[in-house]
Amino acid sequence: MFNSVIEDIKREFQYGNVLTRLIIFNLAIFVVVRIVALIFFLVLGPGGSDQFISQVLHPWLCASYAWQHILLKPWTMFSYMFLHFDLMHVAFNMLFLYWFGRILRDFAGNDRIFAIYIFGGLVGWLVYVISGQFMPGIGQYALGASAGVTAVTLAAATLAPNYSMHLLFIGPVKLKYIAFALVLMDLILMPNGNTGGRLAHLGGAFMGWFFVYQLREKGNDLSIPFNNVVEKIVGFGGRIKDFFTGKRKPRVVYKNTTGKRTKGNSKSNLHIVPDQTEIDAILDKIKRSGYDSLNKEELDILSRASRD
Repeated sequence: MFNSVIEDIKREFQYGNVLTRLIIFNLAIFVVVRIVALIFFLVLGPGGSDQFISQVLHPWLCASYAWQHILLKPWTMFSYMFLHFDLMHVAFNMLFLYWFGRILRDFAGNDRIFAIYIFGGLVGWLVYVISGQFMPGIGQYALGASAGVTAVTLAAATLAPNYSMHLLFIGPVKLKYIAFALVLMDLILMPNGNTGGRLAHLGGAFMGWFFVYQLREKGNDLSIPFNNVVEKIVGFGGRIKDFFTGKRKPRVVYKNTTGKRTKGNSKSNLHIVPDQTEIDAILDKIKRSGYDSLNKEELDILSRASRD
């Protein structure tokens, strides 16, 4: 049974859209973190979970406004936005990500969701770090997807302000009112605790609005350079994997379809047969960014492959 569940999750992650992958990744990190905390508890006793938080989670994975932490552990500006420890925290974040992410996907496309999430998390982190230098009472460590999720929420509300969601016990409510209520709630509740987290939410909210403003009013799609960088990183990771697994680079094979010999460098009678690894890489790109992201060379490769 467990193998079947794991296979289903792997299949959803591999073939699902960006929104599905984001949710699965956040939940997977949460499960791993809780399992490690359980191991600390079983080995070290009642205080083991607290030791895990203070000695592992906070110093190595959470964000902090301390400059020494930022300089020595720069990865935490990214790791914190996928990190949760409390069940209700991850549950609410993933529900909001699912609800508003689906709306954003319908109006802005699948390939912009990840960019908005990451940009929101980074701007939220920046607001938290700057505020920590001047404002007392901000928590030393921050974690959670809330800044990225708030960016997705505000982006959806900015794109489709009059789109209605049916809320339990309330009925249909327009997105612009939901977004306004969320921002207002962070402002009002800021003195009551989690000041740093609420400031990060506001940073994410600003980024969600700014992304759509740039896209709609200025014609600047900030997701394009972001997705190009992600694609290069993924491609570089694939090359490293191929190096260690001993896989060769894709080969291009030439076949003479006429049976006649050709002279010199003429390729008029040659038919190029794409390598399967090359085709798989193009199909993966389609899954990530859609068919429209293919360049002329990749379209030509698919066309030749379909004729073989």
